[in-house]
Amino acid sequence: MPGRFTAPIAAALLLAIGMGFGRFAFTGLYPLMLDDGLLSLHAGSLAASANYAGYLLGALLLARSNANRAEHLCQWALGGTLLTLAALAWISQPWLIVLTRLAAGLFSAMALVGASLWLLSAGGQARSAPLLFAGVGLGIALSAQLIALGHAGGLHSQALWLSLALGGLLLALPAWLQLRRPPRCDGAAPGASTVATGNLGAWRLILIYGLAGLGYIVTATYLPLLLQGHLGDLDPLQIWTAFGLAAMPSCFAWHAVHRRLGTARGLTLNLLLQAVGVILPVFSQATWGCLGSAVLVGATFMGTVTIAMPAAQALAGRVRFNMPATITAAYGLGQILGPLLASALFARSHSFNPALLVAAGALALGAALCRPYARSARPAT
Repeated sequence: MPGRFTAPIAAALLLAIGMGFGRFAFTGLYPLMLDDGLLSLHAGSLAASANYAGYLLGALLLARSNANRAEHLCQWALGGTLLTLAALAWISQPWLIVLTRLAAGLFSAMALVGASLWLLSAGGQARSAPLLFAGVGLGIALSAQLIALGHAGGLHSQALWLSLALGGLLLALPAWLQLRRPPRCDGAAPGASTVATGNLGAWRLILIYGLAGLGYIVTATYLPLLLQGHLGDLDPLQIWTAFGLAAMPSCFAWHAVHRRLGTARGLTLNLLLQAVGVILPVFSQATWGCLGSAVLVGATFMGTVTIAMPAAQALAGRVRFNMPATITAAYGLGQILGPLLASALFARSHSFNPALLVAAGALALGAALCRPYARSARPAT
């Protein structure tokens, strides 16, 4: 019995390290790396896009992976992520930082694919999917607090990367030990779909998911940076912590919404709320607006994944290509374009507002593409 409960926690810890630390800690450290002269705004945007490109590459390379390789994928993901975190404590050349972030993105994809295969496929614990994805929010919140504490203590950005590597190592130890024990099945049939996709077609879901990747990533990359100087004595990293904390329970909430409303209605609600969160700082950079943006986007971006991935699996039988891998690729392309677009728009306007408007527009368009099919989506039984 203990394995049935500890396995989902171990898988969530793996995503906390591979995604929360390895992928999203850069958002909290980006402004500090600018202050330390390690990156320019343009180089930082390249590093962010390189990370998402690495994630996309990793997802495509691992698209045909099976559950037999899950344990090794998880181990490689843990080791690789910790190495890239530690490496950034010593690297000062921008081009090496970009390459390291590319590698970190690949290991993040390995963590997501490996943990999903290990828990959901090999372990058959389909009901634990929301807990698995909640690990991403846990990692964001923990890494943000480590960065905030270190920054308050006067540590520079490279020392903070080292502290993240050490903190990640502590989280990795129990996860690594649990990986050697096969997770126990919870009785749910692996791959069984209980979601209603209605008439939402595969290609439309791919387009919607790509727009979602573009829509959330501007906030997820630049939020602490765009809030600098607008919060008085409040550290923007505390706002970023709220982003992660909001993401943790959201996976359970959006899983329930998806089962009740179906894919089209669930995605419509998710993307519209996300668009509101993205656009809030355009109208107010007071504490309430910043906190509202962090909570709304944090509480919805993993919800998009929680809704779209099972829907893609349900649609897989209607197409001749790997549907989960294809929507992951579309999401990845949106994430790559987001920082590049934000950097270009900032160079013209010296403001992140145009990028936020474009991002919110992408999310609103995604929601609009869901609407013609919302009436035909029925709750799962």
